[in-house]
Amino acid sequence: MNGQETDTEAPRQGLPDEPLIRHLRRSIRHAARALAVLMVMVIWWGVADVVYVLYSRVSVHPYYLLEISDILATFGAFMAVLIAIEVFVNIVSYLQDDGLHLDIVLATAYMAVLRKIVILDYKEISPDYVYATAALALALSVGYYLTRSLHRTQARPHGERPQPVTKG
Repeated sequence: MNGQETDTEAPRQGLPDEPLIRHLRRSIRHAARALAVLMVMVIWWGVADVVYVLYSRVSVHPYYLLEISDILATFGAFMAVLIAIEVFVNIVSYLQDDGLHLDIVLATAYMAVLRKIVILDYKEISPDYVYATAALALALSVGYYLTRSLHRTQARPHGERPQPVTKG
């Protein structure tokens, strides 16, 4: 051939570099920026909700005394804000690296499952639901561990062991 690609040849790896695809990629990046702004607003609304939940729980008789259900409601509100922050980190990671980081996504999902575990009312759910939630939490933690192990392995050359820390 003469070194020029034709329309019948297979495109290179990744998305083809055509004007329409470039325009669509820019459009998606703008949408991700808008989502980041909206997520910051959600985070602040979540913080306001945490303050409201705390205030509403401690301002009823008996004052400044929280029951277990009040504490769990407060934890649920806190964890919802933390999950929103993790989603924001996912969006920023996508914008910076043009892709999602699996370890961040797994950590966000794990935190969401843990929030669900904290706010579950174990008197009203079936044992199967508890077992399924535990299996999901275990699967996410194993996936996160494997992902982080892979990152550490790829960070150092093959066969090289980490150097022990010596005291000077």
